[in-house]
Amino acid sequence: MGLSGIAAAVPSNAVPSAAASESSHIAGQIMVKFRDNGAAAGVLRQHGLKEGAGIGSTGAQLIKVPAGKELNLIEALSRNPAVEYAEPDEVVTATTDDPYFGRQYALQNEGQPFTNTLNTLSVAKGEADADVDAVEAWTATKGGGTRVAIIDSGVAIDHEDISLRVVARTNFSDTKIVNPEDYDKYGHGTHVAGIVAAVHNTTGVAGVCPDCTILDAKVLNDNGSGSSSAIAKGIDWAVTNGAKVINMSLGLRVSSRTLETAVNNAWNQGVVIVAAAGNTGTQAKIYPGAYPNVISVAATDNTDAKASFSTYGKWVDVAAPGVNVYSTFPIHPFVLGTQNGRSTGYDVASGTSMASPIVAATAALVWSSQTSPTNATVRAKVESTADPILGTGTNWAHGRVNACAAVDCLP
Repeated sequence: MGLSGIAAAVPSNAVPSAAASESSHIAGQIMVKFRDNGAAAGVLRQHGLKEGAGIGSTGAQLIKVPAGKELNLIEALSRNPAVEYAEPDEVVTATTDDPYFGRQYALQNEGQPFTNTLNTLSVAKGEADADVDAVEAWTATKGGGTRVAIIDSGVAIDHEDISLRVVARTNFSDTKIVNPEDYDKYGHGTHVAGIVAAVHNTTGVAGVCPDCTILDAKVLNDNGSGSSSAIAKGIDWAVTNGAKVINMSLGLRVSSRTLETAVNNAWNQGVVIVAAAGNTGTQAKIYPGAYPNVISVAATDNTDAKASFSTYGKWVDVAAPGVNVYSTFPIHPFVLGTQNGRSTGYDVASGTSMASPIVAATAALVWSSQTSPTNATVRAKVESTADPILGTGTNWAHGRVNACAAVDCLP
């Protein structure tokens, strides 16, 4: 069932709670940003290196280096005044674990007797339904084609309930795509995308934002891991292709200046950015969720309690259901199914990976409901209308998201 209490859908190489502060990096490459690009070639030549490809809009380069020499070269380059910074290319991992609509408690759940006096709305209703009131939100909007970028392991090309929602896709992972079923052999991205925008029809499940469209940036490989440079490229690609919301159900243990630059550039271009807080079960910061321009998301269960595996703390912005969330999986064999016995087509998964796309989809609903939306107004609406469940102010800042309240629908 995973490591150190991490939920079942979290891959076995995900971030264990005891190692949240450790760093692991991609062998054979580093990221370097120069103060003067004209000096780059000469500086690198001194160390037997050559210039590399640019990393999106960050201004950094991905430099090939001898395996095992990454940290030594980073230290040497950092001493050169022409170098703004040099850093490892960190390993990033997934933060996881319609006929089936009744199984989607995160969207609509009748709930149990309510005992949490913090949630005045639920007190008035006499129940704690622990969902995000997505069904009620649909009376106001279903997303209106708002583009949500899923930066993940890819979205299955041949799934009847989510593939048609993908309007553009790209591959920044180290997986070579040969056959259509290779596009998400891990399974994580397909599950996340279904939570956001599974087609609202008579088949399978319904996404929180059923009329949203998906930009599919594949950055994680068949083992559910990728690099911070690939994430940065995915963010830049998403912005270029018109994303209004970006979801990243993934994380790394240490901050990356290149990744933070990509996040800040996207925010400055007007994009709402959402990311999983992590599954460490501690308050240790996980990135990109911990960056200020990202809405970080913790996970709750169907009683509105914090999930045992969820990262938490005052740095986390909101919470959303993340335990046994039902959604799409590839219809071909996939790694998460092999690891955890998940069914092809549809099944549950747990993790802040599942909570994050619920918030991203809610942000997309808000975007489509506002007359002149900006990322700042959308973020403010999502956070300010969250239900202040138990743990608000300590485990997360603003509460568990409420899609209906966020789009000003009538409950």
